[in-house]
Formats: sequence, structure tokens, C-alpha cells
Amino acid sequence: MRGLGRDLSAEGGVCPVDASRPVIHTSIHASEASENIRNKLALLPDKPGCYLMKNAEGTIIYVGKAKVLKNRVRSYFNGSHNGKTQRLVSEIRDFEYIVTASNMEALILECNLIKQHHPRYNVLLKDDKSFPYLKITNEAQPRLEVTRRVLKDKAKYFGPYPNAFAAQQTKKLLDRLYPLRKCRTLPDKVCLYYHLGQCLAPCEFPVPASENERMVSEIARFLNGGHGDIKKELQRKMEEAAEELAFERAREYRDQIVAIEALMEKQTINMTDAMDRDVFGYAVDKGWMCVQILYMRQGKMIQRHVSVFPFYGEPYADFLTYVTQYYSDNPALPREILLPDAPDEEGASAAAAAAETALGAGSQGAASEAAAGPAASGAEASEGEGAGGSETEAELAAKLEALDEEDSSDAEAEAEGQETAKAGSEAADFGESLRRWLRVKVTVPKRGSKSKMVSMACDNSKRALEEKFRLIERDQDRSVRAAEGLAEWIGIPSARRIEAFDNSNTQGANPVSAMVVFTDGKPDRKEYRKYNVRTVQGPDDYETMREVIRRRYERVLKEDLPLPDLIVVDGGKGQIAAAVDVLVNELGLDLPVCGLAKDAKHRTAQLLVGDPPEEVPLPRDSQEFYLLQRIQDEVHRFAITFHREKRAKSMVASRLDAIPGIGEKRRKQLLKHFGSLKAIKEASVEDFRAVSIGEALARRILDALNEEGEPAKPE
Repeated sequence: MRGLGRDLSAEGGVCPVDASRPVIHTSIHASEASENIRNKLALLPDKPGCYLMKNAEGTIIYVGKAKVLKNRVRSYFNGSHNGKTQRLVSEIRDFEYIVTASNMEALILECNLIKQHHPRYNVLLKDDKSFPYLKITNEAQPRLEVTRRVLKDKAKYFGPYPNAFAAQQTKKLLDRLYPLRKCRTLPDKVCLYYHLGQCLAPCEFPVPASENERMVSEIARFLNGGHGDIKKELQRKMEEAAEELAFERAREYRDQIVAIEALMEKQTINMTDAMDRDVFGYAVDKGWMCVQILYMRQGKMIQRHVSVFPFYGEPYADFLTYVTQYYSDNPALPREILLPDAPDEEGASAAAAAAETALGAGSQGAASEAAAGPAASGAEASEGEGAGGSETEAELAAKLEALDEEDSSDAEAEAEGQETAKAGSEAADFGESLRRWLRVKVTVPKRGSKSKMVSMACDNSKRALEEKFRLIERDQDRSVRAAEGLAEWIGIPSARRIEAFDNSNTQGANPVSAMVVFTDGKPDRKEYRKYNVRTVQGPDDYETMREVIRRRYERVLKEDLPLPDLIVVDGGKGQIAAAVDVLVNELGLDLPVCGLAKDAKHRTAQLLVGDPPEEVPLPRDSQEFYLLQRIQDEVHRFAITFHREKRAKSMVASRLDAIPGIGEKRRKQLLKHFGSLKAIKEASVEDFRAVSIGEALARRILDALNEEGEPAKPE
């Protein structure tokens, strides 16, 4: 039994090796699983390590780590849990554990196992969440480019930037200031960038290495916060040019100054020490977690990133797992990381277990740190994913600016708070491990301006979660509750499934009809249906409605499909009467039918219900009325789109089908080969040989299509 747990304490540097070993998946029955778990719980050691929870199929569904495996793993099977943790526990049929020599090894192993197995109940950072960087290539003629991949290629990297737009805007400005080459491969002659003054054209003119080195160092100085000095230098050059009456050159300097100011105007100085920091905050509610990161570069808050996701373990432990994975994939590091402390109610044990997560990313982070240059300022501020309910950047900047204006005693209090954190907080253990791994300063502040910054990030995380739940509630108001309210207005038990019909034709030609389905107030597109009208000649909307209602519900009865709670027809009393007549007198169905009449501007105006139909006085600003508008607009869109497609095909088909010798097969071949009727008309007789059409038939086709003009000329 104990063989399922692997003790790594005697193996030295262990975690990467064991993380790569495959886990054997076997099916375990419930009766066997219960006995198996009880036996293995009794054998758990009092050592640090990782545990892997498995379901009945043997698939790993959760990976965790602990300072004391016996206490942590047993807690899953003893006591009560919240809803989401209980869901995880209900699926556990087996577990495996790996003993490590230290907490550090457990943390590294946990992160590696999460990356390898992608357990469904673990916090997972997606690979596509990589951030853009500015890169100066390591070449004789260097280039400045935007990239999302940081390689060990001796290039200089600056970032991360909050989004590609911010990185591109910064690059655009630097291209105007420093004319490095733009082409990946040197062309034979100068390009447009040379004439715009944004390239020195090394393809045609020799560029001294000293000039390239000067521009690279200037770009690095700018991205590391030296844009103020560069702006002063440009101001001096502009004034000198103006004194020399070189107004064109002075205007260029002025435009460059304006561009710098425009890029930097949203960046407000928050801290006097101008240090690069990442400030973390988190909040949890109703089984969801929100993590917010405030990016401060050169003392400026340039951006924040917000992630909202469900969690299943201990809140603080899962938060620190997120931090671990974030830095395992992020090579450009700040000089300081600020983290919140563990909540008091979770207790020291939860914080201790969580603290172990941070180093799970592996030693690769330290290696990648060398490849990344210092983090850059100069990115445009914009909200990250899921930040709908958090404060605006201006509000955050104003609050952070206020922190700077506090008394100098604040710094003393903060230092005292940090020492307290180092001495007594379990979260500080995580910070120390993170510091050793990343080789950056990690602080869990207790008081002072840094503590207020962390609190601000936590408050904004809470607001983002509240906004998420408000949006969910609002969506329910627009959908589920609107459908329930509509049922009350009409006087039916439910309106959960609504089927709506609309007809479309052009003066009776190409008649079609369409049906859309709304379930719980939302469109259910897989249930949509299109109908080619078969029996109706001319623009007869009533008979078209009869045919389509008959075909639809004959099939519903034949195939035992679900019946709708409400049928909506696009039209007034005539369309309602036609639908009810077919349902009651032909099919024996008693289904509620309502009609949507439009006004002179083709907008939803009235809801008609009953026999005879009468208007229901729905308020125009009610969610029920908005739901009906969405239904009518959707069914009209679906029907008219289908009608246009059919009309376009029939127009082409009718011209070709009228030509002797052209049947359906040849018509399809011609359209597939040439693409359109216009292309066929413009083709030569020789072009038709590709579709196996001889000269005589080709001339007949061209003569027929060009009958209003001259006949086809002989080759």
C-alpha cells in the first residue's frame, strides 16, 4: 500500500525528475476506493510533500502540497467543506502522495505536476495569457520589435506591457526618435522608412557601430524611465533650432516632445522611490476568486491585470498557487513584490499550506530572469481581464498619489510592519521562499503605504467580483426573469421555451420561412430551422404561416420533440388566426400563440394575445418588452438572411438553366470553376475547356449571357 507514496527525501534534487514520471490511470470501484483511502490515510507520513487526487477513471483531478502530508490530506475526508470543495471531494476515489525533503521541493514539484497534468480543479494559468515585450535584437544592425516570446538570445527585453496596443504605441514613438532598421532582411535599396526619417538605411549606407550603440542605449534609457531627460534634451534642441531659424527641424523636435507627453500622460507617479513593483490583491466569494495585479514601473502605475476564476481548495493556498504559476512563466521581474497576508479565519495551517505553492514554478524562473531586461515604463493604462467592477485607473492613481503625501513616519511604521510580518506571519514564509527563488524582494506589509496599496488591490478584486455577480443577476433579469414575467402578462404557466416564426419573400418570389428558439430568454441556435415554402404561390403570408406551422408541429408530434410553452408569430390577427387554426383543428394541439405587430417604422409595437387577439399593455421599458424585441429582431434576421441566400442562388440558376445543354450538374461545375455569373460572362471560349465544355456549347453560353450586347466573337 505504501508503495503508492514515493519518498524523495533521500534522493536529493528530486522534483523535476519525479514530475516527469507518468502516472498510471486505473479504474477504481467505489467499494474498493473507500477501503483503499482509509488504509492509505493511516499510513500518511508527518513529512512535507505533494498529493495527487484521482477520480474513478484514475485521472488526476487535483494536485496539492503540504508541510505535513498526514494533516493536510486527512482534512479532505474529515469535517465539512464548502460547496465547491465538497464537489472535489465527492469525485476522489484514490490519491497518491510524493514525500519531499523540504517545503521548497514540495512547492516546485506541485507547480510542475500542475503544468504536466492540468488537473481540472487546480488554478491554471493559460498559455495564451503571455504579455508583450519590446525587444532590441542582438545583431550588427539591431531592430526594435514587439514580441511575446522571451528567448536566451542575448537580446534586450523590456516589459511586460499590459496589451499589444500599449507596446505598439511605445514602439511607434521610439521609431520616430531612434531610426533603427525595420526590415527583417536587408533589401536591395532604401525603403519608405528611410524617406520618413525612421531608418538609417544600412542596406545602402554604412551605419557606424557607435551610432547603433548610441541609439540602443538611448532606447534602453527611455524604457527604464529616462524619458524625462530625453524630453529635456529634445526641448533644448528645439530651442536651438528655433534660434537658428530652422523651423522645420524645430517642429520635428516639438512633435516628438508632444508624442512623449501623450504617451506618458496617463502614468501618474505613485511612489517617491520609483521602484518597479507588482502589487497583488485577491478576494473570494461564492466559490469564485478574483486576483488583481497592479503593475508599477519606475514608480508609475502603468496597468493592472484582473483574473476571475472558480477555485476548489483553500482560498489563500489557491491564490499563492496563482502567484507561483504567474512568475514561472513571466521572465521580466520587478524589483519588489507586495503580497497580502493570510486571512485570520483561515488560520496558520492554511497559510502555511498556501505558502508552499509559490516556488512550484521551478528553478527555470531564475534562469529566465537573466534573459529579460529591466521592466519598462511607458505602457498605456487599461483594464485587464474581468476588471469590469474595479476602479478606474484615474481613481487608483489618485489614491496612490495620496499615499505619497503622508508623513514620513509612515515609512517607519511600514518598516516595523514588515519586520512583524517576517517574524510571525506564515505568509512571510512564502515570501521568503519566493525571494530565494526569484532573487527579488518580496514583502507582506502590515502597515504603511505599501499595506494600503495591497489593500487597494484587494478592495478592487472584491469590487470586480461584485460586478461579476451583478452582471450575472442582470443577465438573469434580461433572460430568465423576463421570460417568467412574460408568462405572467400572457397568463400562461411558463414561457421557458419560445418558438418564433417569420416569413420572407420578394413579391411572392423565393418564399421562405424561419423559426428561432429562445430557451430561458436566450437564443438556442442549434434549434433554429429554415423552411422552403412548397405549396404557396404568390405573396400569401397567411397560407405561408399555415404551411410552416403544419410542417413544424407535425414533425414535433411524429418525432416526439419537446413542445414549446409559447409560439410567437411575426404579424397581427391574421397570422395568429392561421396558426391557431392549424394547431387546434388539424393537429389537436392547444398551445398558446401570440403575435408581434410592428409600427410604421418596422419596430415592435404591440403584443397580441387571445381569441380574438387583444393587445397586452406591456410597458415599453420593461424587460419583457425588450425580450420580445430581441425575439422579433432575431427571427426577422434569420428569415431574411435565408431569403437573400436563396434569391441570389435562384438569380444565377435561372440564367444558366435557360441555356440548352446546361443542367444542374454543369451549372454547379461552372459556378464552382468561375466563381460567379459575371466571371462566366467575361470568360473566353478557351476558358470553358477546363470544365469539359466544347466550343459550340461555350459560344451558346456566352451568347445567352451577353444577349443584350454583342455575340461572342470567334477565337
